[in-house]
Amino acid sequence: MPVSVHHPRYQALQAEMAALRRAAGLSQVELSEALGVGQSYVSKVERGEMYVDVMVFVDWCRACKVRPDQAIAKLV
Repeated sequence: MPVSVHHPRYQALQAEMAALRRAAGLSQVELSEALGVGQSYVSKVERGEMYVDVMVFVDWCRACKVRPDQAIAKLV
């Protein structure tokens, strides 16, 4: 079953990703450079306008110096 970007669980994921970036002290521009994407992509993810691929999530966590499994544990 597909999950909408407006589903509460997906919104929790997006909020956690934004919190990870802020906790790492990274700007959206710095994170986008680490991920090899545009700043607008990071912004859209954090605003809930874009789906996140699992590999992007893993790379996002690593750029924020957080183990992906620890980040996911907060959501399950």
